[in-house]
Amino acid sequence: MTQIRLNDTQRTALGALERASRPLSAYEVLDALRVARPSAAPPTAYRALERLIALGLAHRLESINAYIACCAKHDDAAPLFAICDDCGHVDEMADRAAVETLTARAGQSGFVPKKSVVELHGVCAGCQRGAAA
Repeated sequence: MTQIRLNDTQRTALGALERASRPLSAYEVLDALRVARPSAAPPTAYRALERLIALGLAHRLESINAYIACCAKHDDAAPLFAICDDCGHVDEMADRAAVETLTARAGQSGFVPKKSVVELHGVCAGCQRGAAA
């Protein structure tokens, strides 16, 4: 097994994402970086996040412009995200068949997808239970 090498900034950014109970904005990651490096600037956070994404350790949630640590084994299948609009909780899933179905459907009209991002918005089970109480 190959060990992934991260620099201090990338480790700090990943740690912030892993400890968070919800997705973080790049500026929230920057705040975590500034604990160790008070002079850290926005490009520092964005570079760290880009590297984590490239390594498959983090994901950008496009619909809310926020980041999460990768928490599902999805190999080369594109992940799917269920995002709670009430509390911000995100479930990461891997479903190769769902992505293949969407890709095939797009291909029927001659469209060739280069990237797939599937984000479902709704209310998580915890918030539904809280609303029912």
